[in-house]
Amino acid sequence: MTHLRVTVKDVASSNEWSAARESGCFVTSLVRLPTLRRNWSFGEVLLNWSQRRFMTTSKRVQDRSKNKRVHDLEIATEKHKVVSKVLVLMEMLKKEPEMIIPVRSLDRHRRQINLPKPHSIVDFIRKSPKLFELYKDQKGVLWCGMTKEAEDSLEEEERLIREHSGTAAEYVTRMLMMSVDKRLPLDKIAHFRREFGLPADFRSKWVHEYPQHFKVVNSPDEVDYLELVEWNPAWAITELEKAILGVSESASHTPGLLSLSFPLKFPASYKKVYRFGGKIEHFQKRSYLSPYADARGLQAGSKEFDKRAIAVMHELLSFTMEKRLVTDHLTHFRQEFLMPQKLMRLLLKHFGIFYVSERGKRFSVFLTGAYEGAELIQKCPLVIWKEKVLSLIGYRGRKKRIETFTDLSDMEDNNFLECGSKNEGIPMQLDREEAISELEDIAVADRSFMDIHEIDNEYKPHDSF
Repeated sequence: MTHLRVTVKDVASSNEWSAARESGCFVTSLVRLPTLRRNWSFGEVLLNWSQRRFMTTSKRVQDRSKNKRVHDLEIATEKHKVVSKVLVLMEMLKKEPEMIIPVRSLDRHRRQINLPKPHSIVDFIRKSPKLFELYKDQKGVLWCGMTKEAEDSLEEEERLIREHSGTAAEYVTRMLMMSVDKRLPLDKIAHFRREFGLPADFRSKWVHEYPQHFKVVNSPDEVDYLELVEWNPAWAITELEKAILGVSESASHTPGLLSLSFPLKFPASYKKVYRFGGKIEHFQKRSYLSPYADARGLQAGSKEFDKRAIAVMHELLSFTMEKRLVTDHLTHFRQEFLMPQKLMRLLLKHFGIFYVSERGKRFSVFLTGAYEGAELIQKCPLVIWKEKVLSLIGYRGRKKRIETFTDLSDMEDNNFLECGSKNEGIPMQLDREEAISELEDIAVADRSFMDIHEIDNEYKPHDSF
C-alpha cells in the first residue's frame, strides 16, 4: 500500500480521519504548520495524492515490455521498415505516366515515404542503385526513375498478387464472418492491403471480382462498407483448429466453444516465466468462444471476453503474409470484432502468444509461433519476393555520376519532359487520391532511416533484451 505522510495542524473531524485511512493515507503526526494549514485543505491534499499516485504507477508501453524484447524479431522489424520505404517509392513511380518523377516533387511526399528531415531524398535514392536511377534534363531538373530490374520486380509482384487473389478473397471473407454485423468499412480493410496481398486497385476493382463472397454497400453516412453475401461454414474453422486438430474444410461445421491451447514462445532471456507457470496453464485450459461465433452475449472485461479477443487477434495475424501487423490497424477493429478498448495491454500481457515491437512511433505485433529466430517458418511467394527486393537495397560503393540527357529523343515522350522542364521541377499533382491513400497505409512511421547494412550494428549480439 502507498503511504502519504500528511502533516496538518489538527484533524477537523473523525470523518476526515476515516476518509484518509480508507484512501490509503496515513496521518503520522500532528504538528503546527500554519502555512500548510492556510494554503491546503484536506481535500486538496487527497486530490494531489491521487494525481501523483496515478502518474507514478502509469507506465509507457516501452517501459512495461523492455524486459521482454526479442532480439531476432526486432531485427525483422527493422528490415520491414527499410524495405517499406523503398516499396512506397516504387509504387509512386509505377503510377506516373512514364514511371519517372522530379526529385523535388518527392519532398512533398516525405510522409508517405517515411523519410523525415534532415535525411536527404537524393541520398536515399542513391543507396539503392539497383532499383533507382537519377538523371537531369536539359534544364538541369533532377528526375528519379526505376531500373529495368525494379520494373521487372514490379511485374513479378503483379503476377504473384493475381495468383494469390483467391486466398486473399478467402481471408477478407473470413474477416467479414468474424465481424459483429458481417460487414466492415472498406477504408479499414484497406489498412491490411499489403499484409493480405491485395492489389493496388483493391477499392475500385478487386472488391467487385468476387460477388459470390462480398459486395460493396453505401450507408446513410456515406461510408462504403464491404458486406458478406453468403456464410461459408467451411471457412468458419480457425487456423489454430487446422494446425492442431488437422481439421480441414467442413460443410457442416458450426463455430462454438474451443479448448485449444495457443502456441507459446517466450524470449530466451526472460527468466520470470516460471513464476506465472500456474496462471499460464490455467489460462490455456480455459475454454473460449470461436472468433466466428456470435459474441454479443459476452460481457466486456470478463475472462471469456478477453480470451475470445485473443483468438480473434491470433486469427487475423494468421491471415497476414508475414504474421505481423501494425497495432494501430488492429485497434481500428475493436468495435467490429468486439475487442477490449485497452487492446495493447492485452497484447503485452500475453507476450508468449504475441510480441510487440516498440521501434518507431507505431508499434508492430508479431505472432511469435510463426517465427524461428528472425525468419518466418512458412513463407508465401509474396514474402519471398519482398526478401528479393530487400536484397537489392543498400550501396557502399562510389556514388554514381548523375547523367544529363541532352537529347530528349531518347525518352519515350518528349513533351512530358519539356512540360516538366518549364516548371523547373515543380511538384506534379498526383490526381489519384486512392493511390496516395494506399501509400499512406503502407508507410510505417519510425524515428530514423536505417540502411539495410546498419541493422546488424544496431542490434549487437551482446545486447541484453
